[in-house]
Amino acid sequence: MKIAFESSPRSSLGVEWELQLVDRETRQLRSGADEILQALSPGAEHPKAKRELLQSCVEVITGVCGTVPEAMADLAATVKEVADAADPLGLGLMCAGTHPTTDWNTQQISPVERYRQLVEQMQWLARQLQIFGVHVHVGVRSPDKVIPIVNALTAYVPHLLALSASSPYWIGNDTGLASARSKVFEGLPTAGLPYQLSGWAQFEEYMETLIETKTIGSIKEVWWDIRPHPVYGTVELRVCDGLPTLHEVGMVAALSHCLVDTLDREIDKGYTLPTPKGWVVRENKWRAARYGLDCEIIVGDGHETMPVRDALTELMQELRPAAERLGCEEELSRVTGILQTGASYQRQRAVAAASGGDLTAVVDSLLTEFAEDRPTALPVLPAASGAGVPAAPGAV
Repeated sequence: MKIAFESSPRSSLGVEWELQLVDRETRQLRSGADEILQALSPGAEHPKAKRELLQSCVEVITGVCGTVPEAMADLAATVKEVADAADPLGLGLMCAGTHPTTDWNTQQISPVERYRQLVEQMQWLARQLQIFGVHVHVGVRSPDKVIPIVNALTAYVPHLLALSASSPYWIGNDTGLASARSKVFEGLPTAGLPYQLSGWAQFEEYMETLIETKTIGSIKEVWWDIRPHPVYGTVELRVCDGLPTLHEVGMVAALSHCLVDTLDREIDKGYTLPTPKGWVVRENKWRAARYGLDCEIIVGDGHETMPVRDALTELMQELRPAAERLGCEEELSRVTGILQTGASYQRQRAVAAASGGDLTAVVDSLLTEFAEDRPTALPVLPAASGAGVPAAPGAV
């Protein structure tokens, strides 16, 4: 089957942010999406606030933007609308890859036919998808570039996941992971790491197989961590956990924008983009999901490792020219700040430790971070208490 890719004339940008609706009294997730969306756009679909699988989630999206600052201003305007509509319902907004305590079994599925079909087909795998993410679309100028870019981007899965990891808790328990969300999502048969394909023709062949065998109904049902989006003419990076602040959303948007634009330009120069070994990509993703910013990733020919913190610092330097060109130097530089103050999973564990294991305090901290658009500094803990996470493995 032929799949038309609507090439973008420039390195455009779009961002999607899945927000949790939290009852201000119980601190649990509570349904409210229908009421909020009806208040925002009576009798019609809001252009930038959407339903998601759970009725306790509203997804806010940007239009087609040219820069990260433009995209963040777009998101901020819609978030304010949603927050203003949620407040009279006793609902607060926050975001993390998972909610620290709410049981997915208590949540209502949105009354949308495609979600009903998803649950009918996937059963428990779909019903437990109480997870939240940030997705970044970056325009690509030719279908011939898309698959090479997707393949090359898999080398940066651990960078993006470690930096955004925000889901250490699942139904009141510390999972021991930095990103439980990434492992929950991998339960779906068409989610997780993308296949490393030879080109657009093989992508069409793959989709034809899945659609003709009724494995999926449309391309939208392939939820790879990084995937082509033919209708938008973009590469969509979906690997990131949900982020608590617009500050951090801008950071991963800048990192994504710079990466895709740089790889696109490398092809223009006549270079062949590298395709990492699939088994290395899989191991690196696991290390980032397990240890977050404390992981060491496999690099080079596969016989050496490097702390992901060092890899992120090097990557920032490499992407600086792209950031200057794209006007997102400030947002990209926030990577350094997160390396210093801690990613969300670290901040959440620090709050829990400082409050004697009270995960309600973690929810309150996430609500505050979202409202103030500021990652909180890690509390100072006694040396013996730690954060309950073993040290990352050494070089292998």
